[in-house]
Amino acid sequence: MDNLWNEKKAAACKSDLDLRVYSSNLLGQNDELVLHGGGNTSLKSKINGEDVLHVKGSGWDLASIEAEGFAPVKLDVLLEMAKREHLSDSEMVHLQREAMTDKSAPNPSVEAILHALIPYKFVDHTHADAIVTISNSVNGDEHIVKLFPNFLIVDYIMPGFELAHTIYKMTKDLDWESIDGIILHHHGIFTFDNDAKKSYDKMIEAVTKAENFLDEQAVVHIEHNYVHSDCDIGKITKVLSAAKGYEVSININQSPLAAYYASQPNLKEFASRGVLTPEHIIRTKRVPLVMEDTNLEAAVEKYMQEYKSYFEKYATDEVMLNPAPNYMIIKNLAVISFGKDRKEAAIINDIVNHTMLAVLRADKLGGYQSISEKESFAMEYWELEQAKLKK
Repeated sequence: MDNLWNEKKAAACKSDLDLRVYSSNLLGQNDELVLHGGGNTSLKSKINGEDVLHVKGSGWDLASIEAEGFAPVKLDVLLEMAKREHLSDSEMVHLQREAMTDKSAPNPSVEAILHALIPYKFVDHTHADAIVTISNSVNGDEHIVKLFPNFLIVDYIMPGFELAHTIYKMTKDLDWESIDGIILHHHGIFTFDNDAKKSYDKMIEAVTKAENFLDEQAVVHIEHNYVHSDCDIGKITKVLSAAKGYEVSININQSPLAAYYASQPNLKEFASRGVLTPEHIIRTKRVPLVMEDTNLEAAVEKYMQEYKSYFEKYATDEVMLNPAPNYMIIKNLAVISFGKDRKEAAIINDIVNHTMLAVLRADKLGGYQSISEKESFAMEYWELEQAKLKK
């Protein structure tokens, strides 16, 4: 992975917050590190003599974040929150909001408490493809430990308070200088330092190590033969629009990668093994609609019934999302993503593109393995609740 740090541009930064913006933008410019709002960064500083965490605000993208996109939160309040045994999502959002030194700033990231726990000035967090590809393989635990012996390795835990409190307990007696970063299985990676460049360099170095491992151990040869199809795009648009309850925009992906992915044997089982990183689920749902015949209406109806069964299996008091698929795979042909507009359809396609390559590479390592169905449901409806709480 290329290191994009430019000393001249960094030197032009007039404050630590400017430097925080600069390095955050560098991370966000690489879609193999973060996608469409994913990842978060922070800076610890003082405001009027008080320790404050400037953490990426909700709704901001690392690629384009500016200084006003960082939420300033009193550090001592976040550290006290980490010690609590229980904290509901609504309480967490409320307490973080109350602890902000500027109430006009955006709501803090759900991972603000975790950022506060890491005792370094600059903290970087990404969902690097290479890291989660290895982690999402059946032997991911073993590979990650061998590759990153000086990292704190954490099993998958729901983002937010539960994850932060777990890391609080894991690190109470930790010598932070003994570790180079944190890897969260099925989720992503943290690096940190008191120097912005060093934290960024650590991220690039770790991800490069993971990429080199994949280049050696998980080479994928994309084989693609053009297959003619009389696929009726108008019909697909009409049927999915009826299922969604609005006129869908579609994104058709017939790249060699998409066609090769769609040509895999046992396609439904192959393509229904879950998301690459948990935050993707609110965009893509857990699984796609897989079309291996021409009866689209029946396939959509079956998908929706299966989604309803999935919902009923795990729901407590949640309100079910629309059960129609967010993307489909047509056997031997293409991947088609559905959105309320072209932008949303393109975002879903981007996520699916990254997922397809990761799945193929993880299979070379013994098999792809995402979070469980139950964990997926919890994340899908937690993401929805978080969005509501922050409005």
